[in-house]
This record gives sequence, structure tokens and C-alpha cells, in this order.
Amino acid sequence: MPGRDRPAVGVNRRVPGVVAALALFSVVPVPPLPTVDRALAGRAIRSFGWMGMLLGLVAGLVVAGVLATGASPWLAAVLALAWLAAATGGFHLDGVADTADGLASRKPADEALEIMKRSDIGPMGVIALVLVLLVDLGSLTSLAGTLSVRPGAWWRLGLLMLVGPSVARAAVLLASHPSLPCARPGGFGSLVAGVTSTRTAVVQLGLLGAAWAATGWAVAGPVGAVVTVGACALALAWSALWARHLVRRLGGLTGDCFGSLVETTQLVCWLLLALGIR
Repeated sequence: MPGRDRPAVGVNRRVPGVVAALALFSVVPVPPLPTVDRALAGRAIRSFGWMGMLLGLVAGLVVAGVLATGASPWLAAVLALAWLAAATGGFHLDGVADTADGLASRKPADEALEIMKRSDIGPMGVIALVLVLLVDLGSLTSLAGTLSVRPGAWWRLGLLMLVGPSVARAAVLLASHPSLPCARPGGFGSLVAGVTSTRTAVVQLGLLGAAWAATGWAVAGPVGAVVTVGACALALAWSALWARHLVRRLGGLTGDCFGSLVETTQLVCWLLLALGIR
């Protein structure tokens, strides 16, 4: 009934965007949402990049703490990746596997979408998961080796960890533009499809870009700021190309597609940082 909807909507407006993002896209304990609608989902997506920065902050603390004890960068990277997977309930990694299985089937779009809905995982999904995690691990370990020549390498890598998860979720900010349709109405992806206006995307990316630049500057000076912003821009360019490919192949985006966008954009960002930071 309309009268019953108004209080819930009013309560939703008081829910901070980051809290809504954590409630919808993570398993981090936060107060339960009174109801979920597209307006709340839109605020959550606007805050998604900042939520990623919070998750990256914890991952950075893990990395910094492990490296400060003198343990290997490999262990630090594994534990940081484990935290990111656990904090999101493996949602995004599951999306990588499901998307890989659907695309690798070479079936028409409707059949590929049905394959993606299944709870099992095929060989291409396993391969995709292994490769994504291996490249993540290799990139973070390489970054640790590069930064080890600088004093305070433990906090430098820890600080740089903020960037990858944030850029990854900024990719969803772009992918939820109205120009990109939803492939499965009624699915979880339909909740956020088309909720981000061009103005919102520009404003949020500008603010996030300033935060990424400041992080790069703190880690490696002016050159670090340029490299970090460049890596973020190229990672977002990849996400835009990947999203367009998924739309052409599947007729639109799904929750699994968003998961693959998050994980692969994070991978590209960390890979480019590993290649560019000196």
C-alpha cells in the first residue's frame, strides 16, 4: 500500500551511501536496510568506489602488518586477497567464473545466460578464477619487490592497496549508466542497471581520481601520482570495453557481469601499477 511505502522510503534516504553499498555488496556487518529500491541502489553505486577504498584500507593494513614483521610479500598478498574475497562473500569471483562459463559455451545469448545462472562451475570458470588470482598475486608481489628499495616499503604497499578495489568498483559506476542495458530483468543486476547519470559518474570519478592521485603521490612522489592515475584510467578504459563486449554478446549486463567487471578491472589496475611504479 502507498501509505506503507512512504516511511520506508523516508528511512532509506537517511541510510548513508557507503552503508548501503556495504549492505548490498559485502558481508561486512552493518545495520540492516529497511527496504531495497532503485533509489537506494543508486546511492550505493555512487558510493561504491569509496566502499572499495574502505575494503582496500583493511587489505592495506593486512599487507603492511605482514611486511612489517619481516614475512614474505607473497604471504602478505595472499592474505590481502583472502580478505577481499571474504569481505565480499566471493560474489565477484563467482561472477568471473560464471561469466567465463557463459562466454566459453559459445551458445546464443539466452542459453549462455542460463549457463551463467547455474550453481555449478565449469572448467573455463575454474581457469578464469585461477588466472585472475595468479595475476593479482603476481602483481602485488612484484609491487612489494619494487617498493622494497624505498624506506617504509611496508606502508607504501599497504597504502597502494587502496587503489585497486576502489577503481574496480568505480567500473560499476560506469557500467550502471543508462546506455548499458540489463540482460535479465528481475535479476540482481537489474537493481543497479541504469541508475548512474553522466553527471554523477563525472563528479564521482573526479573525486576518486583526486584520491588515487594523492595515494600515488604519497607512495612514490609526483611520478607515482601520474602512474597511479594513468593505471586507473587505463583500467577503467578496459572496463568500458569489457562491458560493451558483454552487452554485445549477452544482450545486456547481469550481476555476474558486474562481478567480472570488478575483478578484471582490479587485476588490470594492479598489473599496470606493478609495471609502472618504480
